[in-house]
Amino acid sequence: MTATLLRTTTAIAAGLALLSGAAMAQDDRSDWPESITVGTASQGGTYFIYGNGWANLIGEELGINAGGEVTGGPVQNATLVQSGDAEFGMVTMGPAYEAWTGASPLMPGLEHDKLRAIFPMYQTGFQVITLESSGIETVDGLDGLTVGVGPAGGTPGTYWPRIFDTLGISISVQNGGAADLAGQLQDGLIDGFAFAAGIPISAFSQVEAQVDVNIFGPSDEQIATLLDTYPSLADFVIPGGTYPSEPEDIHTVAMWNFAVASADMPESLVYEIVSIIMGNNERMMQIHGAARETLPENYVHNTFLPWHPGAVRWFEENGFDIPDDLEG
Repeated sequence: MTATLLRTTTAIAAGLALLSGAAMAQDDRSDWPESITVGTASQGGTYFIYGNGWANLIGEELGINAGGEVTGGPVQNATLVQSGDAEFGMVTMGPAYEAWTGASPLMPGLEHDKLRAIFPMYQTGFQVITLESSGIETVDGLDGLTVGVGPAGGTPGTYWPRIFDTLGISISVQNGGAADLAGQLQDGLIDGFAFAAGIPISAFSQVEAQVDVNIFGPSDEQIATLLDTYPSLADFVIPGGTYPSEPEDIHTVAMWNFAVASADMPESLVYEIVSIIMGNNERMMQIHGAARETLPENYVHNTFLPWHPGAVRWFEENGFDIPDDLEG
């Protein structure tokens, strides 16, 4: 074979290889949905900011239509993913466990068996904000008063009423979106706003910027009771200075959040999404400060929900061992 013919043959082979690779890449996307929706929560909460942020990030990186949807929060998000009304969602692990085992307050008796974990998000800290003028500085001080707790389907809307009940504190529950409840607090329509989200909670920060406030968690004794009662809760400290009006650490409880996908989502799509989120913490931090915990090593905080095969592939390729019983 002459040198010229050899070069020509090599070039043709290289071209065919490129075309083959392009065809394979195209095939990898052949089963991708035309657009994807991420279930978030109410406006003014961390989920709304964080969820829309990572949806926009993967939309830009993958060239697909992706966006967040306002929802009632984790309880509803789990059901939306299970039913196929949302391809992805964000959940705290307490509501996720209830949904997985068929104990969801939204769909009791239905085991949400299509839920699959895809990446760890951050811890949701339970916090209360009141107006300084009210004189309320403790959880006990809310006894007999009206307290906003977020949407009925969200983590705070589900767990704060249980927490108050466990602690023997009687309140009148007011449900609503984070931004709406923040406005009600400022207008004196509610006495306190008990919420749970990644810190800092933007709705709290907005109120703090306009009026003098108190931001606090349960007492140490109450925290011990809650940790004994709710296995999904963990001890948590909000660093002093997170909110300018609170220079000291705030001791409270928290619950881990994970992004989830439907088991029906293509492995290649989930793999690319996990790769983008886990490989761009700096970009995620620009979306919301809570993303400082959006790190691959935090995958260990999922102890029951099967991982999507696309997520399993990414984590194991990058040196993280997914337990065999959690490979979905």
